[in-house]
Amino acid sequence: MSAEFELSRNITIGQYLPTGSVIHRMDPRFKLAAFVILILAIAICSTYVGNLFALAVCIAMFRISHIPLHYGLSGIKPAIPFIIILAILQLLFYGEVASGGSVYLEWGFIKITSESVRLVLVSAMRFVEVIFLSSVLTLSTSTTELTHGMERLLGPLQKIKFPVHAFALIITIAIRFVPTFAMEMEKMMKAQASRGAEFGTGEWWRIVRRTKDMLPIIIPLFNVALSRAEDLILAMEARCYTPGSSRTRYTHYKAAGLDYTALFASIVLAAGILAIPW
Repeated sequence: MSAEFELSRNITIGQYLPTGSVIHRMDPRFKLAAFVILILAIAICSTYVGNLFALAVCIAMFRISHIPLHYGLSGIKPAIPFIIILAILQLLFYGEVASGGSVYLEWGFIKITSESVRLVLVSAMRFVEVIFLSSVLTLSTSTTELTHGMERLLGPLQKIKFPVHAFALIITIAIRFVPTFAMEMEKMMKAQASRGAEFGTGEWWRIVRRTKDMLPIIIPLFNVALSRAEDLILAMEARCYTPGSSRTRYTHYKAAGLDYTALFASIVLAAGILAIPW
């Protein structure tokens, strides 16, 4: 039951783990571009072997960045209920039969086919791989580097009046607040449990009951989120932050050979995931 109150351990997105690895030392612009290329390749790939190869690449990323693999595995735990619900919906209601495929079960509007089974397995692997890559990216990149890298990478969009700085700031704040809200939710669960609320008493597959157990902390969590947002606004105003105004840059990034090599390697790996006839 104690594991039910350790939410911050299961949230890897938004946390930073400095290990001084090669991935940590990369230019954030090239790092973001490389990870986006790999994530797009994973999202497009629809074969078993291609996704297994992508999963091996994700595991290798943890080894290269010197980040323990259990950090990535712990990040999958909060997404398990969503993966299960999506898998059930895809399995029962997809219903398409490809040429050479077979129908395993058909009952009314429910049809389980070889294509639906393939879709379930491929989708589950995609979720795991995207969570792994997102965990490596945020665990190896500080919040400041993410902001600067995203802003520089999207800099050309300023020519079409796209608010690049505001967009990068919003995305970075959202990522940074994920572990913060996990810690707040953990405190609320412990406070409710001390008052007799039931958390962690039901089996993990009883999603409906576990959802009902979480309802008493939803409204307090929203209040905390609004309070945190107000504190952030006051802090930004106290520092004379003006959205949309031109500002100078304190940090200037300069790409090295390592950055170009990593970007080229990501392109080759993405091509291997997609182009090779698995």
